[in-house]
Amino acid sequence: MPLGRHFPPFAVRALNASAVQHFFAFTRPLSLINSPCRLACCSGANETPVSARRSKTKSPRQKSHAKPRRPPSARRARSRKGREAGKWFQKLVALQARLLAPGGCPWDREQTHESLRKFLVEETYEVLDAMESGDAKEFASELGDLLLQVVFHSTMAEEAGRFSITDVIESIHDKLVRRHPHVFGKVKAATSADVLRNWEQLKAAERAGKGKPAEASGDTESILSGIPRSLPAVLEAYQLTRRASHIGFDWDDLQGILDKLEEEKRELVSALTASGRESGAQSNSRLEEEAGDLLFAAVNIARFLSVDPEIALKKANQKFKQRFNWMEAAALREGSRLSELPRNRMEELWNEAKTQAKLEVSPGKK
Repeated sequence: MPLGRHFPPFAVRALNASAVQHFFAFTRPLSLINSPCRLACCSGANETPVSARRSKTKSPRQKSHAKPRRPPSARRARSRKGREAGKWFQKLVALQARLLAPGGCPWDREQTHESLRKFLVEETYEVLDAMESGDAKEFASELGDLLLQVVFHSTMAEEAGRFSITDVIESIHDKLVRRHPHVFGKVKAATSADVLRNWEQLKAAERAGKGKPAEASGDTESILSGIPRSLPAVLEAYQLTRRASHIGFDWDDLQGILDKLEEEKRELVSALTASGRESGAQSNSRLEEEAGDLLFAAVNIARFLSVDPEIALKKANQKFKQRFNWMEAAALREGSRLSELPRNRMEELWNEAKTQAKLEVSPGKK
């Protein structure tokens, strides 16, 4: 059924079918064993790929060692859903355009890019929560909510004549091809470290090509350019040290960075000792600096261990909250509020909360 019969004309113009096909062909998971490469848009090939699953006669010995394969019905269902992705994406874009059209949703029509900022952040964190829960259906649902934010912003921009969802898709498609010369070009990258090093150099060259001011001395574009200033401090520290590590500026081993953490702790203690001899403003400034250095070192440790510090800290926050809530409940069972208990009793309850948490994780173990 033609989209134009139910949606305004700009909703149909906003989505170029070719761009959608390229995007979903590029992002569809590829298997070198079970399916041929369909990236004709990237390679320039016009030939129809030959299926990698050719009929071969197998000996009984070969069959006995064959790996179990996904049932044909499951493979067909997955293939069908993959083919339908473009169709559903077009429906989503047209639906959002209808909501923003005259006679659409009053709330949607009142929104601006600025008013939607908080939802973009919230949906991102809800995706992370769903990912951690292990619930596949919830994970898919939250990813859909995040995708809606991209479509929402793009549709508003289309109405304003700035860009369309096609521009968004083509931009990321071309960027992925450009930043993977080891796949689509002649550049060699034998390891992940080689890939990351090339990636940062390509991004720096792209920023320089756009005429953005360099942050390093001279005319060379800085590897650290482009990190959003609006990032939370923990994420900014993570991105700074991650970028630097990609070009080899990193610790040789974990012990070196742990020694750095100890050094920062000693400097903080020294600043505390000296705070009594300094003015209030001067003392606070130095303590702030030393505390910041300590936090920076801790973030660097997480990054070195391939741990996202923001997610790690979120989990630590949740763990503290659960244990503290357990303490409050335990105090109420004793007939008191937690705030009314002496400090030593609070410490006892805290240790009991930790023990209880371990028992819940490993039932039967004492």
